[in-house]
Amino acid sequence: MMLSYFLPIFIAVLLIGYSAGKPYWIKHQRNKIRQQPFKKSWRKIIQQRMPYFRQMPADLQLQLKQHIQVFLAEKEFVGCNGVKITDDIRITVAAQACLLLLNRKTDFYPKLQTILVYPRAFIKSQQSVQTDGVQRTQKMALAGESWDFGKVVLSWQDTIEGAQIPDDGRNVVIHEFAHQLDQENGKANGAPILDKGQSYKCWSEVFSSQFDQLKMQVKTSTPSLFDYYGATNPAEFFAVASEVFFEQAQQFNAQHPKLYRQLKQYYQVDPVLW
Repeated sequence: MMLSYFLPIFIAVLLIGYSAGKPYWIKHQRNKIRQQPFKKSWRKIIQQRMPYFRQMPADLQLQLKQHIQVFLAEKEFVGCNGVKITDDIRITVAAQACLLLLNRKTDFYPKLQTILVYPRAFIKSQQSVQTDGVQRTQKMALAGESWDFGKVVLSWQDTIEGAQIPDDGRNVVIHEFAHQLDQENGKANGAPILDKGQSYKCWSEVFSSQFDQLKMQVKTSTPSLFDYYGATNPAEFFAVASEVFFEQAQQFNAQHPKLYRQLKQYYQVDPVLW
């Protein structure tokens, strides 16, 4: 009788202790990983695949390498359609993904477990109901996709091209991992979790205004710094704006200073200075 009475209490205490201690254990493990030497072969891959790495301040370079070490220790890479996962793939993806985490309090994309890598753009079937009520299946070629239940899908070919051309405002890894940040508090909606010092009201006003402007530019075929795909919905606009923020900072800041300021506050870095 006594055992059956105390056993549930003992189990509950263990569970509470585990839940309370888990964050400290994770922090301890991550600190141990950061203290490990960064492989020379990994640094060579970053320098080869990310041209703007050399332009980054030394403190951010070090921070990026430490983030990469944690990212690689916690995330699984899976090759699809014949792709063999190598350090080249892992480092190239991790370096760009961790670019979004610099100078920020981060839990390293807590929902993300697996990165699926295809050799090139992959085909996805999407069903939609037309205005006439008929359901149609449309096939699309995608360079990347972010799921809100633990996966990011990437085209290796597009990943390489996005990294090697650092000033065209097009980067599939930055795009999909911006979605991951947006999905940390639920479905992607263009409003990620902001720092305590940043106003959701101001964020919403600035982003809504720029999003509406992009939709009008699409409608009138007016050139824009942002890819027209950003006019699809607010989530895509946030991801597209993040690509341009890191890759075309000078033009972004000059043409859209209010929006640039919001992203500079959010990402806690200023690529204009790199």
